[in-house]
Amino acid sequence: MSPELVASRSADLDARIVADSRDRVAWIRARSRGITATDVATLTSPNAIARAADAKLMGSTFSGNAFTAHGRRREPEIAAWVAATHGIRPSSALYHAVVEKRHLATPDGVVVDGEGRVVLAEIKTTNKSWRSIPRTYMRQIWWQQHVLGAERTLVAWEQHDGFVPIDDEPRCQWIDRDDREISKLVNLATSLIDELYRRTMQARQVPVRPVSTER
Repeated sequence: MSPELVASRSADLDARIVADSRDRVAWIRARSRGITATDVATLTSPNAIARAADAKLMGSTFSGNAFTAHGRRREPEIAAWVAATHGIRPSSALYHAVVEKRHLATPDGVVVDGEGRVVLAEIKTTNKSWRSIPRTYMRQIWWQQHVLGAERTLVAWEQHDGFVPIDDEPRCQWIDRDDREISKLVNLATSLIDELYRRTMQARQVPVRPVSTER
């Protein structure tokens, strides 16, 4: 693909940036207005819609712990390794999908390769030894691929013991786009949007007081 077409694809992605996680207040506000990878991670089936709607409307009181703090400290180092070894640049941008602008995602890395394909990176830290990438994370990856139109994602993870990395380098695995799984998530996300709309409209209804006929 010509450099001009690659640049055009990159410009298309830039035009779909909604917010940047470095401005955390604006980023959280923008995320609250759509369906994110965090939201769909819990959408295991239609039975999960009500619980996901509760979480979306009531928000989360979780402000982090030692594990999330460790992940935030290590992410820039792992992102630098991903950039050096695979050429995927770190990203903090929140993107919306082309058609449904309420579909949102903040991948950890984004690049348009020489063939014009969007390639993503997702970074994790864990204190467990993975035999395979956990299903919750797979749903996040597929959702990010849907939102950005990506063909594949490099998942890079670093295992630690007592917050000390156990390997010299992160481990990584490529995840190809899976349109069947993406279709399932899009359908569930649509159901979640419908449920959120129903609850919002219900909450806005003002009870009508009966008119007294007595004189």
